[in-house]
Amino acid sequence: MEIDGVLKSWALPKEPPQVEGIKRLAIQVEDHPIDYASFEGMIPEGNYGAGTVKLWDKGEFKLEDQDENRMVFELRGQKMKGKFVLVKTKYKGQNSWLFFKRKEGLLTF
Repeated sequence: MEIDGVLKSWALPKEPPQVEGIKRLAIQVEDHPIDYASFEGMIPEGNYGAGTVKLWDKGEFKLEDQDENRMVFELRGQKMKGKFVLVKTKYKGQNSWLFFKRKEGLLTF
């Protein structure tokens, strides 16, 4: 997601939530330059982020609200559509977030 001129990124161990009621762990990773938006491939062992990098979806992103512990946003992707929330947690360190689809009609979080 492009915010303030960089790509904010999260690694998800499982497929992203596409319906309400499913919550997923999301680990925030370092910000990336915008040029990385289309990168897919292998990062070799021994390097930061080693493993397979796969773009799971592409589309538009609209940030609705944000502070240091949560983000509320809308996705208009090929697969992901709707309003979503990322909430910072204490699970597994400081970069852990909970990612879920927001209930329709919910005005505030």
